[in-house]
This record gives sequence, structure tokens and C-alpha cells, in this order.
Amino acid sequence: MAFCSQCGNKLADGSKFCDKCGAPVDSGTASQDSNNKTKNFSESVEDLGAKIADFNNTPDYTSEYDQTDITNNKALAALAYIGILVLIPILAAPNSKFAKFHSNQGLTLLIVNVVLSIALSIIRIVMNAIADPLGKIFSVITWAIGILIIVLAIIGIINAVQGKAKELPIIGKIKLLK
Repeated sequence: MAFCSQCGNKLADGSKFCDKCGAPVDSGTASQDSNNKTKNFSESVEDLGAKIADFNNTPDYTSEYDQTDITNNKALAALAYIGILVLIPILAAPNSKFAKFHSNQGLTLLIVNVVLSIALSIIRIVMNAIADPLGKIFSVITWAIGILIIVLAIIGIINAVQGKAKELPIIGKIKLLK
């Protein structure tokens, strides 16, 4: 069974052109593999997985922390990534290096979120006043940044719960707490 390499349409035996897109059928155009689309999808998923792994390939300092400290403060460290709850590990575990590491990451994430939200909201308001389509573009940008902030928070929570002291992508190198 042959498939069009342009659109993936199933080709009748002996076809010279694709019925769907009109592409000429020759040895380079038709795919004899009925799993061609599945393979392409699988390869795309693998590529996405590799990109996510690269995105999250940040320094891991877990070996520098006391295992007892990590075990005792995982839950507090996870709270650091939930907005204003970052204050709980800062105040409840001031002597925990592990909680402080995650509090720093969570506080940085919170500040970046607030600053970007305010700045983009102001820009969006100005753009709406000038030209409505520009305001809509900034609305999409604001939405995308919100999704990124949520993804970073989830990565941080997962790292904390797993007992890892691993920097967040993009903002992990910023140190606010000493």
C-alpha cells in the first residue's frame, strides 16, 4: 500500500497522481510504509522530549545538601513555588539550606511573574489604545509567559518533592536569598 509523501493520503495501486493533493507519484513521492505518519509523529514526540530534557538540563546541587535536611523539608520546599506561599519555608525553616535553595527559586519566580505581568499589562493597555490587534498580540504573549511560569513552578515542585536541589531553567542562577 502506497501513501502520498506530500499529504499522507492512501494511494490506489498504479496511481500517477495523488487524488487528494495532486502531487505526482513516483518512487520518491510515495511511501510504501503504512506507518509513515506514525513514525513521523513518534519522531516528533522524541524530538520534543529531547528539547524538554535540554530545557531542564540545569545544574544539580543535591549532593551538597544533607540528606536529613532534604527529607525533613521536602514539603516546605515544594510550597516555595506556589506564589506568596514562598514565605512559609522562609519563615518555618530558616536554618534549612535545602528549603532556602527552593525558597530562593520560588521567590525569584514570583518576582519575575509579578514584574512581567505588570509590564506586559501596561504595554497591552497602551497597544489597545493605539491599535486593537497589537493589544491582542500582547495578550497572547502574556498568556504564553503565564504558561511558562506555571511550567517552571511545576518543575520546581517536582524537584523539591524528589529531594533535588536543581536550578530552574532560565531564572535558576538568580540568587536573592543568602
